[in-house]
Amino acid sequence: MKLLALDTSTEYLSLALLLDGKVISRGLLAGQTHSQRILPLLRELLDEAGVELNDLDGIAFGAGPGSFTGLRIGCGVAQGLAFGADLPVLGVSTLLALAEDVPGADKVVACLDARMSEVYHAAYEKTATGCWEEVVAPGLYAPTDVPMIPGTGWTAAGSGWRAYGAALDQIYAEQVNNRLPDVFPQAAAIARLALPSFMVGRGRPASEAAPIYIRNKVAMTIREREARTASQ
Repeated sequence: MKLLALDTSTEYLSLALLLDGKVISRGLLAGQTHSQRILPLLRELLDEAGVELNDLDGIAFGAGPGSFTGLRIGCGVAQGLAFGADLPVLGVSTLLALAEDVPGADKVVACLDARMSEVYHAAYEKTATGCWEEVVAPGLYAPTDVPMIPGTGWTAAGSGWRAYGAALDQIYAEQVNNRLPDVFPQAAAIARLALPSFMVGRGRPASEAAPIYIRNKVAMTIREREARTASQ
């Protein structure tokens, strides 16, 4: 099976082709230039692999949570490419993609910086069959209010740990034994997670591609920012 995967949910732009088990990927820190850089980078990737979109079986994308603008770009690009090549699509959680990309870990607390003094948070544990089980569902929290997790031996992954590591460690210090604050959701992990669903025909029509926002507000008002600062 041949899949394209992409993620623009953070400042990192990630693309990958999964071609019958072989992965070819591209990634760079794009900041806020995803919309300008994603299609040229995709062209490079397709040329290296010697394939075209019409040769593929589906397109997977990081559906969120993440940057509002980034999610709209990723979803829009995936949708547009899928319409043009008549391909199914599949959205994959960016937090689950973080867990999938941690080598050797079977318990991951995934945490992305959501700005506005908040984090996107979820916890996953790998089952005996090698699949990820959701221990704590994706949610939006102040770093001091994240949910408790069971047991010990957890790996912490994502930019939330870089931005709010001290606050998170007050809650999880005895449970987390490895911290990876500088990792981003990777398209190769998204492709691996999407593959089983595509193989059994669970890809969706391009018209159904949609981001996972979690947060409904893009920015705080001045009064809300002052109140948040006063409470910290």
